[in-house]
Amino acid sequence: MSQSLIRVENLSFAHGGHQVLDNVSLNIEQGKITAIMGPSGTGKTTLLRLLTGQLKPNQGNIYFAEQCINRLSRKELYKIRRKIGMLFQNGALFTHLTVFENVAFPLREHTQLSESLIRDIVLLKLEAVGLRGARNLYPSELSGGMARRAALARAIALDPLLILYDEPFTGQDPILMGVLVKLIQELNEVLQSTTVIVSHDVPETASIADQIYILAGGKVVGAGHPSHLMQDPNPHVQQFMHGLADGVVPFHYPAPELRADLLSAPGEVND
Repeated sequence: MSQSLIRVENLSFAHGGHQVLDNVSLNIEQGKITAIMGPSGTGKTTLLRLLTGQLKPNQGNIYFAEQCINRLSRKELYKIRRKIGMLFQNGALFTHLTVFENVAFPLREHTQLSESLIRDIVLLKLEAVGLRGARNLYPSELSGGMARRAALARAIALDPLLILYDEPFTGQDPILMGVLVKLIQELNEVLQSTTVIVSHDVPETASIADQIYILAGGKVVGAGHPSHLMQDPNPHVQQFMHGLADGVVPFHYPAPELRADLLSAPGEVND
């Protein structure tokens, strides 16, 4: 039985009077690919920020390898973050550095390795994402897909225990989606890491996830293997997994009956 790398217990978070997450609990198993999914605005990215200690919950706890993230000192939190690789939605590459220098940056920042060894590691990471030949290019010279892969090479530079992906498939063409799906799965196996994907792209994510948590209204409304969730009777889960246009999230914005609206006088407002 797999051990949990991350445990989230009874987590609640509110911002500006809005309850973003409400009593959320989940387990992220070591060595597995776990997806956190749901419609836009359901707190998925907020949950990522809580997992990395960028935000603190109003209630509940987050444990990373049995250490409570939200109770750590800043120094202890930085040590934990060295074990986490993050692929941001926009890539977040340093525009004034080449691809090589971008990937080398965390190695120079967090290790005492020689430049010779750093060079070898960078080339190996770039080879893993298919960009060794692009090492001297700047981010402005890369396509969107190449930039995403360069950012992924940087995210795995320190061989992290945990890799977080924030909407990795957004805005990518079908070919690149296939490349990213393959890379995420292969890197999880080769690095023997744990993967968390935040996404609303069902086909791509479901093809590689061992477990999916679906958020709606700030709560976990479904959890399990993708094949299980496809059969889940919960209307929130059904609408999201099958991409139904109408359901719990209605197609029509609230309005008076059409007949009453059509028969009303011009300029008259029916509520």
